[in-house]
Amino acid sequence: MAKAPLTPENRILQARKLLQEARDLERPDSLGWEGFQYTAQVKDTLRKGFDLIKLISFSPSASKEVKAEAAALIQELKDAEGEILRKP
Repeated sequence: MAKAPLTPENRILQARKLLQEARDLERPDSLGWEGFQYTAQVKDTLRKGFDLIKLISFSPSASKEVKAEAAALIQELKDAEGEILRKP
């Protein structure tokens, strides 16, 4: 079975799922290697989301609304990294 094409709308949906996945990662209690692993997992998950939508603004097939939504999501991904990794 063939995969569904990655339209800009589908890319935005997948990026939102990855953002939620990064927020749902369990924060470790210790500051040892688990902290490094947690940070790497969060950054990698958010990077995957960013990579999905970073070129939507240059796509001629995307509408202005979709481009605006992608730009807002890019900013949300950047803000989420600091929010998620901030010490409690």
